[in-house]
Amino acid sequence: QVQLVESGGGLVQTGGSLRLSCAASGHTFSSYTMGWFRQAPGKEREFVATIWVSFGLTHVTNSVKDRFTVSGDKAKNTVYLQMTNLNVEDTAVYFCAARQGGAAQTAPEYDYWGQGTQVTVSS
Repeated sequence: QVQLVESGGGLVQTGGSLRLSCAASGHTFSSYTMGWFRQAPGKEREFVATIWVSFGLTHVTNSVKDRFTVSGDKAKNTVYLQMTNLNVEDTAVYFCAARQGGAAQTAPEYDYWGQGTQVTVSS
């Protein structure tokens, strides 16, 4: 059973930074792609980034690629989402997800989900 636990969310002012972590258990990174999604109130879940740690392959959605970076630590079975220059539009619950195989950018393609971590950006 794959388990994902996100952490690192919180309240930050506009222009600030946060690093989200997603600790995975029950699987190794060698066969899984990890994804980050976010969901703002009243909106659909939105793809943010994906990483295939074993191959060092990453992709960040265009809308945040200049501010967000995704990375992973195989030894710790953990992936990170570094977010900089945050603005109020980044306010959302951020979710970590996992799937077997290659990268994907839609929520239904992911099999396992964490509980989410709240990121709130104040003006």
